[in-house]
Amino acid sequence: MTAIVIGAIVLAVILIVIAVIAARHRREQRLAGRRVEAASRRELALDRQLDADRQQAEADLRAARAKREATIAEQKASEADRTRAEAAHIAQQARELDPDVDTRRADSSD
Repeated sequence: MTAIVIGAIVLAVILIVIAVIAARHRREQRLAGRRVEAASRRELALDRQLDADRQQAEADLRAARAKREATIAEQKASEADRTRAEAAHIAQQARELDPDVDTRRADSSD
């Protein structure tokens, strides 16, 4: 009878050890799955960060180009204003030099 009790105790101890080992194995499997998921999310976050950095660089480049184009446009407008003023000045000189301008004005007022 003692052998049966000892056998039952040994069997119980073996079952407890198996249960503990199985629990540890399930826990390790769960932790390994979480590690894989965490690594996957880190990789996704890195990809997204790289995309954001690329988009920001593109936006910065476009802004720099737009600023440069705006500066060129302002320079061209200023140059056009100077050319227009120069043309008006030359036209005024031509009117002053033209001997018929005063005659035409006198004829028009009659």
